[in-house]
Amino acid sequence: MTVMAERTSQMSVEEFETIASAAPETVTLEFINGRIGVKKVTDGDHSTMVSWLARRCMQSRPDLDLYQAQGLRVDAYREGRAKPDAVIAPEAHFAGHGEWADPDGALMVVEVTSYDSDTDRRDRHEKPTAYGQAGIPLYLLIDRDSCTITVHSGPDRQIGGYRAVHTAKFGEKVVLPDPIGIELDTEILKNYVR
Repeated sequence: MTVMAERTSQMSVEEFETIASAAPETVTLEFINGRIGVKKVTDGDHSTMVSWLARRCMQSRPDLDLYQAQGLRVDAYREGRAKPDAVIAPEAHFAGHGEWADPDGALMVVEVTSYDSDTDRRDRHEKPTAYGQAGIPLYLLIDRDSCTITVHSGPDRQIGGYRAVHTAKFGEKVVLPDPIGIELDTEILKNYVR
């Protein structure tokens, strides 16, 4: 994720939601750790990685849906609002939910890094903390900078983050534990990095 603009002073979640509701469709806003950020438009390789994951999940688990750009209320983490690159949940789970849904029922969130200076802080530190505090069972980080895929599991609602973190290089097989319960062959991901 890229933050093209960031407000340094603290704002309330209500102020953020007002701003986000008025943003054009071409702009994706998030509110993490008390700061508003603008998510960069994805490139073709980024989108291809999300599509690859969607196909793998749907082939193995047709009972699940992969949602792109579904906003989540990660309230435990400074009343945050996140828009992961993908959220995997039971089929039709988010039907009837608004722009910012409760994360209960989300089985896994996915972020694919963008080539920017903000990726380290947001995708590797703040988001695992926020998603873990929200109790989301799995956080999958596809890291194009290091050519790795990291599976975070065992969310810690008290302090945030995850109790187990497993990182593999692109090309290795990666197991997504329950509640997803599938194995990914990540060899093809090597084709989608610079």
